[in-house]
Amino acid sequence: MQSWNLREIETPGGTRSPVVLRSDESARAVLIVLEPGQALGDHQMKERALVSVVDGSVRVESGGETIEGEEGSFFSFDADERRSISTDDGARILLVFAPWPGEGHYRGDAKVE
Repeated sequence: MQSWNLREIETPGGTRSPVVLRSDESARAVLIVLEPGQALGDHQMKERALVSVVDGSVRVESGGETIEGEEGSFFSFDADERRSISTDDGARILLVFAPWPGEGHYRGDAKVE
């Protein structure tokens, strides 16, 4: 078993210093601290993404919808779903991507059959 206290892990530099907690072919778990005013701008990934707000509050935009999420909020995104996550006051979020890496994550990946 492995365990982490997500509120005590240091991430100096906010979005510039994400902490990969675990990574294997089934999933990757990443802790990111968004400093006040920071954002994970409009993006998409090849993996399904699960996002949990550990501390603080965020604004999540996807598919023309905007949701305000506080501590305890949980979001799920399909692979290739565009989204952005921002905060006015700061937040600590846990992202889980599955599978890792998703098909086509690295440009030039050839599909193996």
